[in-house]
Amino acid sequence: MDPRELARVLERRFDEYVEALRELVDIDSGSFTPEGVNAVADRCQRRFEEGGWKVERIPHRPRGGGPQLGDLLVGRLEGSGGARILMIGHMDTVFDPGTAARRPFTIEGGVARGPGVSDMKGGLLAGFFAVEALQEVGFDGFGRITYVCNPDEEIGSPFSRATIAELAKSEADVSLVLESARANGDIVSARKGVTDFRIEILGRAAHAGVEPEKGRSAILEAAHKVVALQGLNGMWPGVTVNVGVIRGGTRSNVVPERCELHVDLRSPAEATLAAAEGEVRRLCGETVVPDVTVRVDAHAWHRPMEKTEGTARLVAMARGVARELGFELRDAATGGASDANTTAAAGVPTLDGLGPVGGDDHSPAEWLDLASVVPRTALLAGLIARAAQED
Repeated sequence: MDPRELARVLERRFDEYVEALRELVDIDSGSFTPEGVNAVADRCQRRFEEGGWKVERIPHRPRGGGPQLGDLLVGRLEGSGGARILMIGHMDTVFDPGTAARRPFTIEGGVARGPGVSDMKGGLLAGFFAVEALQEVGFDGFGRITYVCNPDEEIGSPFSRATIAELAKSEADVSLVLESARANGDIVSARKGVTDFRIEILGRAAHAGVEPEKGRSAILEAAHKVVALQGLNGMWPGVTVNVGVIRGGTRSNVVPERCELHVDLRSPAEATLAAAEGEVRRLCGETVVPDVTVRVDAHAWHRPMEKTEGTARLVAMARGVARELGFELRDAATGGASDANTTAAAGVPTLDGLGPVGGDDHSPAEWLDLASVVPRTALLAGLIARAAQED
């Protein structure tokens, strides 16, 4: 499979890609805007059906009064043999309703802008165009391509994560995640794992002027906890701890009875993430202020995506395809998490950042380099073909 032939196909279809991207970006599809996410899902489902994929659409059923989310789409395309490829792209953004009307899709100087253009409607669409290019040149040497279009990645994939993990275990030899390439063009071979802690400290209220000695200050205990937790930074290579939220107290003349901390813990390796998690719990089990109670609630959203031997082989493959397309490619590690963490944790060789080049995600300045669309989508298509034929 000559990647340059794939690039020629994609070059002919570039204008079609841009118009399809415009249509997606101009839909408000924040994670908590299910009607917008489902409007994107409708368009993805149509592309699946037109391309001969079998489509499974799974509606979200909120539990316990939780928010309604959009539908989860899983497309499956059968091939003539070879490895099973899992691709993942998300349909949701971080932006509120009305953002697309205020900041619609625009192009200036070869750069596209608009909410979600880089994170990750550009990559979501590239997945379809890459497979369609393979179909156009007659390549079907994969066992099966399974493409997950999920509605909730920006909030940690609480609905889709279990499905992605199961598909990784049962239907994948390789996982390709289509977040945009880094702003410098790097693809992503490693991501930190993330655990969020909510720490609740309960003390005793008292009049701060009349009988403060009867009080037990939850805020004072929280202050000690903040210093101790921030002190974990640098204890293990690459591990970061951030106390990002503090809420406590009612009035200045009341010894505070309650305080809450929200803590972000990240690590590049499973062993150090587990060690740091244990240290957070140990620190929370020790108190400075007498008679206070500390409760810890942990959510391990993502385990680390470590660069394994299998991932290194995917990187080498991708670099080879890129050279044939006429550009050099590097891989990098990043502190942000994605659905790639889930597939990597399932033991599947995983590569991320395979969408077009973009940056300034989650901000009004978000951008996508349109000149990167053809070479990066050809890279993705070529990588699918090479990985499908590898042992």
